[in-house]
Amino acid sequence: MKVLIIGQGGREHALAWKLSGRNEIYCAPGNAGMSEIASYFEIYDKAELLNLAIKEKIDMTIVGPEAYLVEGIVDDFEKHDLKIFGPNQKAATIEGSKVFAKVLMQKYGIPTSPFEVFDDPNAADRYILRIEKPVVIKADGLAAGKGAIVARTKEEAFKAIDDLMRKKIFKDAGNKVVVEEFLTGWEVSILAFCDGYTIVPMVSSMDYKKAYENDRGPNTGGMGSIAPSPYYTGELSQFVNREILLKTVNALNREGIEYKGVLYAGLMVTKDGPKVLEFNCRFGDPETQSILLLLKSDLMEIFEAVVEGELSKCKISWSDEKAVCVVLASEGYPESYKTGYEISGLEKLKDVVVFHAGTKKVDGKILTSGGRVLNVCAKAKTYVEAKDKVYEAIKKIHFENMYFRKDVANLSDL
Repeated sequence: MKVLIIGQGGREHALAWKLSGRNEIYCAPGNAGMSEIASYFEIYDKAELLNLAIKEKIDMTIVGPEAYLVEGIVDDFEKHDLKIFGPNQKAATIEGSKVFAKVLMQKYGIPTSPFEVFDDPNAADRYILRIEKPVVIKADGLAAGKGAIVARTKEEAFKAIDDLMRKKIFKDAGNKVVVEEFLTGWEVSILAFCDGYTIVPMVSSMDYKKAYENDRGPNTGGMGSIAPSPYYTGELSQFVNREILLKTVNALNREGIEYKGVLYAGLMVTKDGPKVLEFNCRFGDPETQSILLLLKSDLMEIFEAVVEGELSKCKISWSDEKAVCVVLASEGYPESYKTGYEISGLEKLKDVVVFHAGTKKVDGKILTSGGRVLNVCAKAKTYVEAKDKVYEAIKKIHFENMYFRKDVANLSDL
């Protein structure tokens, strides 16, 4: 089967890796790692991607980045009777608009934190003056995973509103903001396959969003992940499946929206139970890198079942091992950083899988080309064994200004 994977990060490389062998893989725009197992096309434009799929007679397209989904790439492909995995434009609004998602949850009783919506920064400032609790201020639109700002003081809240709504650091994504109550607890990422009616959760995962150890520094796209989450119990899973995942898909159906693809629920498990922090309309990054290491079933069969609306007939099985992923980033990420440095040591690695992200191949050399550069991943019977494999491998990798968190999977009690 000819498979086109759209995207260029570690998530897309992981998908290509999982699908390779039994399928002919195409990637656009891809990265240096993906080019080793796939035909490589440096294409970014939505219309050109459609033309590529038509020209190459692609059997199935997999969309990685949320921006393409929110822009309606699935609708475009389906108009040409091309199979594509991912939600259509209406369904992708669950990630494309934080306001839409919060209002949907409020309307249908899906557990989330109390919130207010503002399209006027002055009104938002006045609201902040009246409250005393810490809040999270979120840009309504897409902001590459960096549009949620925790404000523990009024000064931090005013700055967040100013940055998002007046300075427009994320452009039109900040035309509206959600101001919601800050929740405490532990976070878990639950990704599920969905064919519009049937929901099948994947193994749970947990990512490391902050740039520095001990969850300090700015939010990033993710500095590492583990799967499964050691804190996600069977009882909790049943509640989330029933009261969050299934209820959300049913809510969308009642709104006239059919959801097909991956539904990603970012949850905070509080003393009052799990609450939704956000929904995403695609595979997580770097959660996918850990999760796919544990998938035993044929991923393409799952994709086809979702697209055909036959997920209920699909048996999906998982390894009972533990998986760990550590992101190697360019120093300065997620803010300013330099690229173009040669990466060495990859040929020396054993017992790990390395998924490329911000890399490119120039004159036979692999160079850094982004903030998140590589994802070093391993699985083992225990978190400690998997973690040790990853950090031993990292010692052999080098590029100038390489940075990574050293506390991923530091679970001393497990």
